[in-house]
This record gives sequence, C-alpha cells and structure tokens, in this order.
Amino acid sequence: MAKQTIIKACPSNTNAILATKDDVKINHFFNKLKPSMLRIISNDQYLEPYGDAILGRYKYAMWKEHELTAQTKDLVDLASGYTYFGLHFNKKTGWVLREWAPNATKIYLVGQFNDWQEREDYAMTKLGDNGIWEIQLPADALHHQDLYKLKVYWEGGCGERIPSYAERVVQDEETKIFSAQVWAPKTPYRFKNKIFKPQIDPLMIYECHIGMGTSEEKVGSYEEFRLNVLPRVRRLGYTAIQIMAIQEHPYYGSFGYHVSNFFAASSRFGTPEELKRLVDDAHGMGIAVIMDIVHSHAVKNEIEGLGNFCGMPNQYFHSGGRREHPAWDSLCFDYGNNQVLHFLLSNCKYWLDVYNFDGFRFDGVTSMLYCNHGLGQDFGGYGDYYNGNQDGDAICYLTLANKMIHQFKPNAITIAEEMSGMPGLACPVEWGGMGFDYRLAMGIPDYWIKLLKEKSDEEWNTTDIFWTLTNRRMDERTISYVESHDQALVGDKTVIFRLIDSDMYWHFRIGDENLNVHRGIALHKMIRLITMSTMNGGYLNFMGNEFGHPEWIDFPREGNGWSYKYARRQWDLVDREDLNFKYLNGWDRDAVHLLTSVHRFSDSPIIPIWDNRGDHVIAFERRRLLFVFNFDAERSFTDYGFLVKNGEYTLVLNSDDPKYGGFGNVSADAPYQTQHDPVYEADGKGWLKLYVPARSVLVFRRSMFNDKD
Repeated sequence: MAKQTIIKACPSNTNAILATKDDVKINHFFNKLKPSMLRIISNDQYLEPYGDAILGRYKYAMWKEHELTAQTKDLVDLASGYTYFGLHFNKKTGWVLREWAPNATKIYLVGQFNDWQEREDYAMTKLGDNGIWEIQLPADALHHQDLYKLKVYWEGGCGERIPSYAERVVQDEETKIFSAQVWAPKTPYRFKNKIFKPQIDPLMIYECHIGMGTSEEKVGSYEEFRLNVLPRVRRLGYTAIQIMAIQEHPYYGSFGYHVSNFFAASSRFGTPEELKRLVDDAHGMGIAVIMDIVHSHAVKNEIEGLGNFCGMPNQYFHSGGRREHPAWDSLCFDYGNNQVLHFLLSNCKYWLDVYNFDGFRFDGVTSMLYCNHGLGQDFGGYGDYYNGNQDGDAICYLTLANKMIHQFKPNAITIAEEMSGMPGLACPVEWGGMGFDYRLAMGIPDYWIKLLKEKSDEEWNTTDIFWTLTNRRMDERTISYVESHDQALVGDKTVIFRLIDSDMYWHFRIGDENLNVHRGIALHKMIRLITMSTMNGGYLNFMGNEFGHPEWIDFPREGNGWSYKYARRQWDLVDREDLNFKYLNGWDRDAVHLLTSVHRFSDSPIIPIWDNRGDHVIAFERRRLLFVFNFDAERSFTDYGFLVKNGEYTLVLNSDDPKYGGFGNVSADAPYQTQHDPVYEADGKGWLKLYVPARSVLVFRRSMFNDKD
C-alpha cells in the first residue's frame, strides 16, 4: 500500500463545509437527509423522538468514511495496512520492515541475526514527519523462524517492543518472554477452497476454543482440532464454528480477551500454516469459520502489546480517565483517532484476506457503545440509549468496520456481542444501522439461568418462556443460545449441572439413573430445542455442551495449581456406550439436522398454536413443522387436541424416544391424521389428537403441503 496510509486528522463536525467538489456534494446530500428517511426509524415509530441522534451518528460515519478514503479508492483499499506495515519479503528486493512510531527518536531492529545488539546497519530510518519508520535489508539478512524485536527510543526512555503488525509471535518456554518471529516458509499454505459461501439459514454455530479441544490435560493444537473436532462438528450438522482466542494473548487464562498482538495467530496452538489448513478443511466440509475478534480493548502489557509503544501512552488509546477499562484491567482504544481506525480496519481485512475467515463475532460491543461501558446502567427504555452517554467514535468505527467487511467479502458474517439492546445494531448501514448481520440474544441464557435457579418446575410459565424466546426487534436477526462459554466459567454452572449437579458423577450410567437425572436429561433436551426452534437467524452452542459436558471451565492458574483438568473437553464420555451423554449428543445432532433441512427455516414466521399455562403445554408451527412441548413435571396427556391445518402429520423428532434416553411411550409407527370439525372447515383446520408425555417435546412434519406453505 502507498505511504498515505497515515491519514491527516480532520474536524469531526459533520456540518462542516469543505472546499472540494466531492465535499460540496456530500454536504448537499447530508442537508437533504431527514430522520424519517432512515428505515430503522420508519420501521419503529418509537424511535422518532431520537431521530436526530440516529441521523447524527449515520452522518458522522458517512463523513468519516469520506474523510478516511480521500486518498484511497474505498474502505477496502484503505484497510490494507498489513501489506505496508510489518515485515515483508520480496525475492528481488529483500526484506522491508515498517512501523508507525510517531514519538520515537531512534529504532533498532534486534534479533537472533545480530545477537540482539543495537547495530547501525540495523537502524531504522524515519520517513518524513508522519511517524513512519523503515528498514530495508538484503534477502540473506533474516531467515525463517528468526526471533526479533524493535528497540525503541524516545525522549527520556526506551524499551523493547514487538512490531504492531507482527504476524507471528512466540513465547520462550523457559523465560516466558514473547518475541516476534520471522515467518517465511519455503512452501506457504495454498487454500484449496478459496471461494466459500456460508450456509446462513439457519446459521448453526459451534463455539469452540482450540486449546480446550483436546481430552488431554494440556493446550490443544490447530492440527488436533482439525483432525479430531472438525469431524464431530460435521456429524452434528453445525454450519459454522466460532473460534475463540485466535489473536495472540500473553495470558492463556484470559480466554483470549486480553490481546497483545492483533495480527498474530496464537502460536501456543501451532503455526499459521496449520490454522490456514484448519480453515480450509472446515470449508471443505461445508463449515464456515467465524473468528472471535477483540477490538473493544487491549492488554495493558507494554513489551508484548501496544500499551506504551514509543513512549506515547495515548498512541492507540485514550488518555486520562478513559484510558483504562474500569472492569477489565485493560486499555481502551481511542476510536476518534484516524490511525487507530486504520489499524483496526486493517486488522479486520487481514483475517478475512490472509486466513480466509468468514467473518467475526465482535466481543464487548456494549462496552464500546457507551462512554461508561454500560456498567451499572439499566436499559429499560429507548431514552437510555440516547442520553448523551453514547461513544460516537466507537459507533462510527463499528459502522465502518461492518461496511468494509461486507464490501471486501459480501458473504461475510458479523455478530455483535451486545447486551443493552441498542436499536439498529444489526440493521444495514444504509438503513441508519451499524451493519451487523446478527446480534447475540444475550437475555435468553440469563432467562434460563434465572428460571432454573429461582423457580420450581410447577412455577414455570409457558407464556413467559415463549415470549422471552420470541421477543426481539423484527428488523434485526439474532443468535439464540441456551449457554455459551460465559455460562460455563468457573464459579458458574452449565445448564446440565444446574439440573443434575453431583448426580452426574454417581447416577449417569445407563440403567442407574435416579429421578433427578431423568428430569435433567428431559429438560436439557427440551430447553435446547425450544431455544433452537424459535431462533430468527441462528443458534449457538459451546463445544461439548451439546452432550452435557460435566463441570465448569477453569484455565490453569495459581489458584488451581496450574491444572488443565477443567480446560479441556472429555470427548471419551460421549463416545462411551454405557453413559447417558450419548443420548444428549444424539438429540442435539438430530435436532440440528432437522432444522437445517428445512428451507429458510429461521426466516419463517413462528405461528402460535396453543399455550396452556395450567397444563404447561405450548405448541407452535414453523413451515411444515409442528412443535409440541409439555413442560409438566408429572402429567402426561392423552388425546390432547391441537387445532392445526388439515393434513397428515408424521412424527419426526421425539424426546421420549429411547434412543434419546426417553421411555418410548409415543407411537411413531403410523402418521397422525387431523380430525374433521365442521366449525373450522372453512379455515382448512382440524383437530390433531396426541398423547403427550410429561417433560417431552414432539415434532411433527405436515406432509400435505410443500415447504413454501
């Protein structure tokens, strides 16, 4: 990329009138815009009082895009910092390393190739007054896997630093010190599946962690995951994996959320080539690969990270009281700094381009949206989103990031981890939204935990359950889930553990179950299916929870003797024929396969059929599938009638089936036929009489009509 990647700052006033013809045009366009012209406002009349604020953030993002791309073709062209900065090799010209360090007075390249000495022939040269430093070296000066760093000097100090665009960072096993590593293999990995289109309706996500993907008490590798876990994901039917902790992080126990090196794939799991092969093989299996990207904050470390890169603490981060995150012990990016925007936008494109990822789950979006990070704040009404607490620069960055990502890779997937419910987050940018494809439905797992902790089975309210699972903004798609990694962390409990607790250790062998275990198995299947079947975009499961993985997640730390016992997945449990885990796994597999077999399932309307709180029975229809849930703890119902469309119904999924750990009380030998009722004849409806066992779910397919019905 050309040297104009460092962008001159401009006023952020969106009403400013600039001199060029393009600026006149964009001002004219802005002057014509009215809040009512934005679709997210026309879709929701309750947003009208906040129209000026919504329009203002839209105009600011568009103006910022105009400002940033003044010297480039578009956002995609702009977001190419990784092709200019960092270390690069050319067979004709040799090596070149560039770094942005505006406060530096001297920089030396030090490493194994010069015995870590500050030598003048390895001194970098400052290019002009824009803070860019460069060094060019002959082809034989550096070699594959050489370790290196920068020795950066500034007025009053100096320090060793890892280049901000380093693509490979490794840790010495003995000293625990991190260094950048030259990565130039003779045979770079070449993707076999260069073009891949994710299956997004429905989007079924298998959230995973490479290091935890092994049964052994150790850090798992990319290769082990590719060979051992990917085939499991394919058999289960999930259409995407969402990989955590890819960006390099100094502390393994941070779960990857304290990032130090944003362009480096974590070396503790293996090499860049091995990660690329993992992504490629997933695509060959029809599985999209989403990356958990952390742009909401950064680790405070200075030697490994960006905390004080060149004696300038606010080079990438806020100064003063906004510099440190009050809850996360980390640093907060200054999204109003154009160089920071360039760095982060380039980071997004890098992972899509170099590793062929299919998109991102953006972590900590709530923290980015609000100046107070959303801490200690209730979001009970629209006014809470527009009370002057919005971080307009962060919202602008997220908007531009989504726009650039979809320009570069139109089929890319972006998901926001956001808990406040900010309207427009998952609406297209041209509507006045922020451009995410999905938002996590974070209220759903909270609801299930609260229900399991505070209510007895008899107190469960089916109306409340159904409302919670289907209450969402109609113009935004969501990812529903019962539990992610968050609900499994040490100090908390997974759903299966809340249901069964210590009886998992003593009564989970087939034939030795007690009433508590039978209850837990039944409700685990029901809770997961009702959450999955009411989605309006996608569904997420954390690795191992599909079969009710026992215990919690706890990474090695001083408090547990640096043990890996709880930082792994015990795949042997689900593979055993004598344990109930196989039943839960089979249920999850067949449920996923059923819903992904239905054309545009997640886009279909959810049609309520029946809700009887007294009986704890709820039924609804999607496409040709009829879902019947009986949450009653004791009562099974004979000839329970549901008024449905006339036709023949076939039982296609039954949680009471013995192959799922059920009791086999429901007949699946013959189709079920609706019974004629003259009162509803004109509506084309009749009564479907069913036997519905206690704590069970039955799914029927109506065979009289096609999928478009």
